[in-house]
Amino acid sequence: MMSSGSRIGGHPPAGLGDAVLRPTRRLVGIDAARGLALIGLMAIHLLPAWNEESGEASWSWRLFSGDSAALFALLAGVGLALTSGGRHPHEGRTMTADRIGLVVRAVLIAIVGLWIGTLMSEDPPAYNILIYYGVFFLLAIPFLHAGPKFLFISAAIFGVVAPLLMQGLQDVLPEFVSYNPTFTDLLTQPGATASQLLLTGSYPALPYMTYLLVGLGLGRLDLRKTEVQARLVVVGVGLAIFARAASYVLLYAFGGYQQLLDASSMGEHELDDVLVWGPDALPTDTAWWLAIATPHTNTPLAIAASLGVGLAVLGVFLLIGPKIGKWLLPLSAMGVMTLTLYTAHLVALSFEIHYELPYLWFMVHLAVATLFAVAWHRGLGQGPLEKVVSTSVKGTRRLVLGGPRKNGHR
Repeated sequence: MMSSGSRIGGHPPAGLGDAVLRPTRRLVGIDAARGLALIGLMAIHLLPAWNEESGEASWSWRLFSGDSAALFALLAGVGLALTSGGRHPHEGRTMTADRIGLVVRAVLIAIVGLWIGTLMSEDPPAYNILIYYGVFFLLAIPFLHAGPKFLFISAAIFGVVAPLLMQGLQDVLPEFVSYNPTFTDLLTQPGATASQLLLTGSYPALPYMTYLLVGLGLGRLDLRKTEVQARLVVVGVGLAIFARAASYVLLYAFGGYQQLLDASSMGEHELDDVLVWGPDALPTDTAWWLAIATPHTNTPLAIAASLGVGLAVLGVFLLIGPKIGKWLLPLSAMGVMTLTLYTAHLVALSFEIHYELPYLWFMVHLAVATLFAVAWHRGLGQGPLEKVVSTSVKGTRRLVLGGPRKNGHR
């Protein structure tokens, strides 16, 4: 979400000077996919999660819950790859500059996230992902130079091991700090805040590294090739179907559902609700909880299902982007300034005036975000917060690379 680099790297840079900023043609599909993810989060934050008459999950919950955040993390990984060389990862001092620039980006985004936490109530209208993004980026630093195969294997390891750690360590980890950690939480309860950001929070970094590392691996491929784009759609749809089918088979054909009933002492109605909405925290009474694929539970199958949706969405937008790019302008304009728009969205939510008229306020947030994004992007390019982050990162990279000499070479 926060990456400003939906750009494809060409050949390796000829010199250090070329690595600081090389204008390249953006992939509209990546920006449009990011814009859709932003709309998804707005819908989850503003619209009802269930139908008041039937009690069933609403269309917005079924469409976007869990998948929008996963898509953001996937696209963040793609952006990191494209700004660090694309198919040809930077090396030497240039890669060092990339890594230090990523630290700066992570810190600035985390600061914005911590500040937003101070605006939110104890029972907040939304859970802020920005501080988690700072942790995602810090954890990505050791992987920034890697190739696709290593990144995909690493992502699979995170997708399996992180849920095991979440469940296995839950009883010994510090208590939950707050839904939206603040500067005070970080300073007074650093250990508890760290465990929340890594394993027990709303968007825990260790399982979310699956999405980011897959995105990083995708950014090392040639995303302009139709074959690659089509493969993303096929693999994504297949993975999403497989994950949900596997969960269903494990629960209802292999006895997992009954195991959950016996271990949790829940009634069937209560368990059915948990399988739709997810538990507050992944229960530790039986390993069968790892077989569910409910959004935001961060089990292996839940991660695989959301990853599959994200891959399919990205593939579709990459396929249609070159053909209907102009029609995607509202989405792609929002996609290039999601840090600004998401921050403004959360600040507006902090006033908590939207509860009585959720659909109206959703349309207001969506309309304002779209109009602002299109006008700002056409007139000034990068969003205001993106510009601050980008300028800071570029300045840091220039310091690491030594700065230009008078003759234009480095």
